[in-house]
Amino acid sequence: MIRDQEETEVTTKEQGVSPPDGASADDDARPDDGTTPRPRPRPDGDDEPAGPHGHAPTAADRVEVDEPLLAARVHRPSDLVRLLVGVLGIAVVLAIAAFAHGTTVGLEEDINKGTGQAPDLLIKVAALVSSIAVLLLPVAFAIERLIKRDGLRIADGVLAAVLAHGVTLATDLWVSQAAPDTIQDALTRSAGAGGALTDPVHGYLAPVIAYMTAVGMTRRPRWRVALWVVLLMDAFTMLVSGYTTPFSIILTVLIGWSVAYGTLYAVGSPNVRPTGQTLLAGLRRVGFRPVSAMRAEVPEGPEASEVSDRGRRYHVTLEDGPPLDVTVVDREQQAQGFFYRVWRRLTLRGITTGRSLQSLRQALEQEALLAYAAIAAGANAPRLIATSELGPDAVMLVYEHLGGRTLDSLPDEEITDELSLNAWEQVRALQSRRIAHRRLTGDALVVDRSGNVILTDLRGGEIAAGDLVLRMDIAQLLTTLGLRVDAERAVASAVSVLGPDAVADCLPLLQPIALSRSTRATLRKLARERAERQREAVLESSRAAKAAREADAAATSPAADRKAEKKALDNALDGAREEDLLSQIRQQVLLIRPQAPVEPARLERIRPRTLVSFIAGAFGAYFLLTQLAHVDFATIVGQAQWGWVGAALAFSALSYFAAAMSLLGFVPERVPFLRTVVAQVAGSFVKLVAPAAVGGVALNTRFLQRAGVRPGLAVASVGASQLFGLASHILLLLSFGYLTGTEKTPEMTPSRTVIAGLLTVAVLVLVVTAVPFMRKFVATRVRALFAGVVPRMLDVLQRPQKLVTGIGGMLLLTGCFVMCLDASIRAFGGGQAISYASIAVVFLAGNALGSAAPTPGGMGAVETTLTLGLIAAGLEKEVAISAVLLFRLMTFWLPVLPGWISFNFLTRKESI
Repeated sequence: MIRDQEETEVTTKEQGVSPPDGASADDDARPDDGTTPRPRPRPDGDDEPAGPHGHAPTAADRVEVDEPLLAARVHRPSDLVRLLVGVLGIAVVLAIAAFAHGTTVGLEEDINKGTGQAPDLLIKVAALVSSIAVLLLPVAFAIERLIKRDGLRIADGVLAAVLAHGVTLATDLWVSQAAPDTIQDALTRSAGAGGALTDPVHGYLAPVIAYMTAVGMTRRPRWRVALWVVLLMDAFTMLVSGYTTPFSIILTVLIGWSVAYGTLYAVGSPNVRPTGQTLLAGLRRVGFRPVSAMRAEVPEGPEASEVSDRGRRYHVTLEDGPPLDVTVVDREQQAQGFFYRVWRRLTLRGITTGRSLQSLRQALEQEALLAYAAIAAGANAPRLIATSELGPDAVMLVYEHLGGRTLDSLPDEEITDELSLNAWEQVRALQSRRIAHRRLTGDALVVDRSGNVILTDLRGGEIAAGDLVLRMDIAQLLTTLGLRVDAERAVASAVSVLGPDAVADCLPLLQPIALSRSTRATLRKLARERAERQREAVLESSRAAKAAREADAAATSPAADRKAEKKALDNALDGAREEDLLSQIRQQVLLIRPQAPVEPARLERIRPRTLVSFIAGAFGAYFLLTQLAHVDFATIVGQAQWGWVGAALAFSALSYFAAAMSLLGFVPERVPFLRTVVAQVAGSFVKLVAPAAVGGVALNTRFLQRAGVRPGLAVASVGASQLFGLASHILLLLSFGYLTGTEKTPEMTPSRTVIAGLLTVAVLVLVVTAVPFMRKFVATRVRALFAGVVPRMLDVLQRPQKLVTGIGGMLLLTGCFVMCLDASIRAFGGGQAISYASIAVVFLAGNALGSAAPTPGGMGAVETTLTLGLIAAGLEKEVAISAVLLFRLMTFWLPVLPGWISFNFLTRKESI
């Protein structure tokens, strides 16, 4: 926290503050060289004197300020939010113009009727005044800014205006040449004879709006009023004169607004955060006499992301009296973590989170309320003694100095049972008054010189909190203490203070989603280290077993060697398996309360996978609906050849037997074949509620475990099956792609698509091997593969008939699906227009995308890929859409009911 005196002097000079006490008298006699306080521009453009109360800087203002240099420009998250809002507004306007043509026409007619009665003289005068003012107003503001030496803002405005002009030109070109007719009708009007149309976006108005927004004119009340008067007058005259439409004006304003904030976020805005000198001036205004202010160090690692939005902290020394701890909160730091808070608010159910956007006044009042409430509840919390605003963009909170160390900075041996008990006593005091802390991490617990725990960072807390939030605090503190001491001590201290019932009630909340972001990051790090230790133990055991076999090769048979190796690997895996911290805490609580609920509470309202699935499904549904609107199903169904429909159904049914063969071929143990077929049918039901690549793997793994295969071997068998399936899929795709490329050429030359695919794969391999991080990631995964799947494959290789069954099942499975798709095409008379090789390529590509898509069963992705692929292969659009729908009916929708029946049957038989 405290730096060398030499570095302090350099810092204070670069920040524009006076040298500390003890500087030479000659320094005061020098001309102004930047070491004395200068007037600092306010965010709204007005100048502010450096000294308190507006007087000129005096010797009393020359105090020591030790803090890191502030960046000249900052990228404000608020600018990014406004950019996203503007882009969303543009998309909404274009969507309304495209799909609500009647509404746009009616709105234009109503406006024309309302403005048609305006006097011509008034319209001409308003047009003249607005056309002159819209150009003079930016120039006048630029002159005013240049006089006050704020030329950087003018440069930002000019850049935004240039970019806005380019965007308007691109938009005009798109609307006139490529946009749908409905959008063109909503944004343009006929300009007279000859069919000429007005500009969809006004090439001079959007740059003006972008310029005035980027230079900050909208933050100045008088300039803002003048700006809106001119804009409204100009829009009114253009509407009355018939030169524009309402949607054109709205789009112009949104483009100028969005480009301005996009420019500000890209290049950064001038940093107007209050410096340490401004803080000292604010302290004098509330009656303190500061001598020095030193900035507290920002923690590194996972805690930095959570601490960054809680303000800058200073240790302030006074001329008389004890030191102070001051927290400065400005708009920029308040905006830190905005998107994270929005996401938590959207995804968590039953949990109130702080408002995503708070004014500084609201943030000040909330933290002051929590500080007073915590002390009134009897908890140890910093005493708030003063608050004040530091201009329009910052506030400060003055606390008594704590003089302690955070729990994170304490060594493990100093975290005693007495300290843990004291921490739980503070939490009990808060919860007795229904106060939730919401962030009981190690940096929020400060231990003073007497060993008492003080709860800090109350800004994110909650008054009159519900039971769910209070239990989350208990779960968080259990995890925080468990990371420093063992789970047994953490649970014991909690039970001794809160009681076993209160601790047991928090078990459903003991899950990562309920913990703080820094705690989740720490748990993920520990999980990676634990997995690495397990892999190393398995590999070491494998190497030792191999060395033992080589040393005693003549004494044992190969079968005994394999059995011994398998046993050694299993023992090593069991011995190296470690439980995570949350599981250890659950076990300790269950020892005290065996009847405690352990099922995790459902906290997530919406998961990322669900959101992605919804978006992908919406795009797929939109594509299919737009294509289906032009298809005459009555004619197509009437002409369908039902014999081929029956053939498609037969091939679909045969695919489940092939899937069972492809699985059992990699399971050396004896598993009933027919029951495996039933499990594959049950997978059709599971695919309806889970992605295709996830649901089948989980079901097969569970089925093999219930069939008597050990869990590790079951996972390895399914992994081996998936690995061979991926390899065969790639080989078949390349082979059929090669054949497709040679169908229309006399010589056997591969198609450009195959060549491009091979080159892409080669480039990806080079990138992976060249980047250290990616190389390590791939090497770790490959090592895990060899530790589990490869030993299993060695067992399979000892039984060639099993391997033939597995590979044959995979080829048969692919052939069944290809023939099913071919029969679906022939059912609608398209069999002569496309070859088997093309059908195979289309199916393999669609199946790969469907397996990668996060939607259940690949919905949306498979239909879109198959339809586009068949059309690209030469099939008519109507036939392609009908064939794909029939194929998906046979392979995805129709097996759902049999899959549900099979799933329930296997559940009753305890086979899954």
